[in-house]
Amino acid sequence: MSADPGYQGGFGNQFATEAVPGALPQGRNSPQRPPHGLYAELLSGTAFTAPRHQNLRTWLYRRRPSVAVGGYQAYAQPLWKTGAADGVATPPDPLRWQPIPVPDEPLDFVDGMRTIVVNGDAEAQTGVAAHLALVNRSMTRRAFVNADAEMLLVPQQGALTVTTECGVLRAAPGEVLLLPRGMVFKVAVDGASRIYVCENYGAPFRLPELGPIGSNGLANARDFRAPVAAFEADDGAHEIVRKFGGALWAARQDHTPFDVVAWHGNLVPYVYDTRTFMTIGSISFDHPDPSIFTVLTSPSDTPGVANCDFVIFPPRWMVAEDTFRPPWYHRNVMSEFMGLVHGQYDAKPEGFRPGGMSLHDCMVPHGPDAEAFDKATHAALAPHKLDATLAFMFESRWRFRPTAYALSCGALDTDYAGCWAGLQDRFRP
Repeated sequence: MSADPGYQGGFGNQFATEAVPGALPQGRNSPQRPPHGLYAELLSGTAFTAPRHQNLRTWLYRRRPSVAVGGYQAYAQPLWKTGAADGVATPPDPLRWQPIPVPDEPLDFVDGMRTIVVNGDAEAQTGVAAHLALVNRSMTRRAFVNADAEMLLVPQQGALTVTTECGVLRAAPGEVLLLPRGMVFKVAVDGASRIYVCENYGAPFRLPELGPIGSNGLANARDFRAPVAAFEADDGAHEIVRKFGGALWAARQDHTPFDVVAWHGNLVPYVYDTRTFMTIGSISFDHPDPSIFTVLTSPSDTPGVANCDFVIFPPRWMVAEDTFRPPWYHRNVMSEFMGLVHGQYDAKPEGFRPGGMSLHDCMVPHGPDAEAFDKATHAALAPHKLDATLAFMFESRWRFRPTAYALSCGALDTDYAGCWAGLQDRFRP
């Protein structure tokens, strides 16, 4: 890149940035002759007529327009699935997976994608998929663009350097990275890496409304980092892999796609450090609904019912009196896919390991295992800091369907139901 990656903050803000002085046109978006011989190109993330406060678009000023690419041919990646039709019918059981090791075979972000659960329909722009990217090789002269969905990356093992058309972002475990639909990017790693990925076919992620919480709390817009303009000076040939209609396609071009010298707009990639999340909880009694831990939401056509919520369970103080402090036993109309970045999850202190996953679908009962229940019911309820932990959840109104890979990869915990076997009848009238 010709410029060092810097950062500006603010989710949804309008940005203007240039890697070369004078490269950003002033007063108009598409002048007859853009500065420095650049091409003006618009990337729209919403319909042109979307309400102003929801409209997402970025003007890119680049050395060659993205249309300058060869014809696409089918690209084989049989483990990347799209939509509920690619899932497998399973009984209404809770499911859990142990961490899946990163294979020894060379795998970059595209080839290392393994779909775990799917729902919805990318053509209808509803639903999400949850993947695990098992990566041990950087993308160098290869780039990827997803026309089906935006992508939320949750690194669990290894730090990522992600080059986008807008510039460079870096994310380590404890941070998350959001890539808009249609934006070209490539992922570099510095060793064996495991990345949870949410592929969102529905409405773009946004900050949730705060309601009676008020103007402060949860994720603050200022803490989302966007890149500044930077472009690759090395103009070598690249392979472009595009996800389109649930399939992958590849084409060649004789130049880098990362040639944007200046840009302005609000359709941009972001990195968010979960350590800046302002947790809110009970200071009297009872365990609040997990919705208070929502970082981002993708709304559906039903108010208050999300296509997908991205929820985190970070370090926090527990102070509630006369309260069972772990999550209560429950059945939920929403479906929950969980992962653990590091530490222990308080409802499953031993069985849920970093890099693992769980699925509790619509109306499937779940809650603390017998060990967590026993510990919580006998604990002295002094103020307690739940520390050195980070779990997350992709929660969706649509039922998740596991893939054939997820059920046959060898990591499925076939004894998961046994963690509740020790819950005895304690009724003593």
